[in-house]
Formats: sequence, C-alpha cells, structure tokens
Amino acid sequence: MIIVHHLENSRSQRILWLLEELGLPYEVKRYNRDKTTNLAPAELKAVHPLGKSPVLEDEGEVFAETGAIIDHVLDQYAEGKLRPPRGTREFERYRYWMYAAEGSYMPPLVFTLFLNRMETAPMPFFARPIAKKLVKAVRDGYLDHTMKAQYDYLEAALADAPWLAGGDITAADIIMSFPAEAFSARGSKNQNGGDYPNIAAYLMRFQARDAYKRALERGGPYALLRA
Repeated sequence: MIIVHHLENSRSQRILWLLEELGLPYEVKRYNRDKTTNLAPAELKAVHPLGKSPVLEDEGEVFAETGAIIDHVLDQYAEGKLRPPRGTREFERYRYWMYAAEGSYMPPLVFTLFLNRMETAPMPFFARPIAKKLVKAVRDGYLDHTMKAQYDYLEAALADAPWLAGGDITAADIIMSFPAEAFSARGSKNQNGGDYPNIAAYLMRFQARDAYKRALERGGPYALLRA
C-alpha cells in the first residue's frame, strides 16, 4: 500500500492528485502545521530526516521531493500514462516543466512569502522603515521582473495547447499546478494591468478534473503560500 505523508497547506496535495489520476489505492497520513510557526510538526522527521512534505512510502521504501516521487510513481505504476513517449517533442516540453516547477517557479514564490512576513513581523518601530526599504529593494531589483518573465513565458506556453506538453494532461501539469495557483492567488497582473487569460483558463481546466476534486477531498482544502 502506498502511504502519503500529507502536510496541510502544502505541495504534497499534488501527489494525491497524481495518485487519483492514476486510480491507485493509497493511504493518507495527515499532519497539521504548528499554529505559531506554521512549520511542519516534528513527527515528520520520524519518517524522513528533513521533516518535509511530501513524503511517500511504497513497499517499505521512503521517497522525498515532489519530482522524485512523481518519477517513482510513473515508473512503477503509470503504464505510460501522464508522460509523453521519450524522443518526442512533447517529452522535451514535459521534461522542461517537470524541472522548472520546483527549480525556477517555486523559489521566487517562497521568497515572496518570507518578504511578506518580514514586513509584518514584530520589530522596534525604528526598524520598520528599514525593513520596508530592504523588501522594496529586493522586489524592485529581482523578484518583480523575475516573476513577470516566468509567468509571461507560462502564458505564452499555454497559447497553442491546453496542457504544457501538448494536447493531453501529464505529470508536468500536476507539478506546475502549485506555482500556477499560487501566482493566481497573489492577484498578479501582466504588464498592461490585465489578467493572464491562458493561465486562468488552464487553472479552470485542471481544477475541474474529477481526480483533482477527489484529491482535495482526501487531503482537505489548502491555502496557497499562507503568510
């Protein structure tokens, strides 16, 4: 039996969705965040030394890191589903987005979360203007233009196909769902002050899938990058 160690409000929701898309039986062990620190509980370290989620157990072996977990599940159980054939253009697109999700798209979003916390954290009154100035400098000098370039690229990638690797949904869409949803939840706009219509339609497509809805029922609703 596959066991998913699922932390509330976390990226492990994508593993539940993956398993639902494949119709695989699994058990969910749910963990709540610390109400003060918002961190994962110490119990997760008993499963994996880093104490992070997602963690998946399968036949006594423990797997961590979302991309590695997805690869394991697809290799063992997918029978060709959710991954294009190797050697195709679709596979190269698939592979790009599988790496880009956690390597390029998530770090600026997480960085944004910590900057938001820095702005609102308790501090002496004289330090607050300095903190705000530092946060603004990071946003102006790096974050804003980096995220604009990334999501402009995602918008363009979705202009000619409904899914990131072509006409069929793949695991690349599952792993990219969190960055796409988190970006949308921030209320981000394009350079003209408008929405990203392709990304908005993309969100509607995958959120309407029965497997996605079943995953939410199993894992519970989650808040995206809660500060």
